[in-house]
Amino acid sequence: MRPLPAYNFYIALAEADAPAYAPALAGLAAVVLGGFSEASGLESEIQVEERRAGGVNDRVFQFPGPAAFPHLVLTRGVGFGEDLYLWHEQFLRGEGVRRHGMVFLANEQRIPIKAWKFEHGIPVKWSGPALNAASSALAIEKLEIAHEHMSLVLSPGKALAAAADALGV
Repeated sequence: MRPLPAYNFYIALAEADAPAYAPALAGLAAVVLGGFSEASGLESEIQVEERRAGGVNDRVFQFPGPAAFPHLVLTRGVGFGEDLYLWHEQFLRGEGVRRHGMVFLANEQRIPIKAWKFEHGIPVKWSGPALNAASSALAIEKLEIAHEHMSLVLSPGKALAAAADALGV
């Protein structure tokens, strides 16, 4: 089996008060956000608490502590849509709504094969493009999302099929 290319992926967001990841995405008021050039932060880490025991000098005992999840960073070329900025601006006005989300990795036929979900996302940072008349670089925007939990969807089955339908693939 070949590895999947990292350039075919989609992002979907849903209201945080919607049922969190029912077996299928059907029933979720999901917004599919496409056209991202990069998504980073698909990580989880278990922090370790070290303990020393009196008289035991040849080791430090390691115990699992709380989980840590870095922010998810979405990067895309600036287009005509303002959806990412508007979500961030709602929080700036104190009216924001947390969102659950999924990142789908698709195969060459653009069919989702793997999925990661995050819960209770907050858009903590939006970055607009660096404007420079002497450059021919693309205008890029970034959105950084803090969240409470991220996990791989182990049995995606119906969720991926529903996502494929929602994405029109």
